[in-house]
Amino acid sequence: MTIQGALTILMYALAPFLWMIVGAGGVLVVVQLVARWRGYQTLQYRCLGANLAALAVGLSGLWWIPVFTHSQLGYVATAFDWVAMIGAIIGLTIAAWLVLHPLSYQVRARRYVSLSDTR
Repeated sequence: MTIQGALTILMYALAPFLWMIVGAGGVLVVVQLVARWRGYQTLQYRCLGANLAALAVGLSGLWWIPVFTHSQLGYVATAFDWVAMIGAIIGLTIAAWLVLHPLSYQVRARRYVSLSDTR
């Protein structure tokens, strides 16, 4: 199979989910821009809750990724299938962290600002 043939198959496989991919990308960009506008810095801010929530979202992919693809986890049989599933879970975890981490900054920063304004 040529690279063009593989990309054609990939495009047909992603076509039903393209609106979700674009929507998730839009949410990610908006959240990052608003958080950075308010002073968010990725390496300076730490939140264990956002990290654990992103990990939980990633692991939940074991349940709902097969549901979206009309498959079952039992069909993940070969090594390539497991690599693809693990790659999807890692990607989902990273995407969730990129949204949840700046969101937690905005919630916590707003709470600290409101508490410090009540002097």
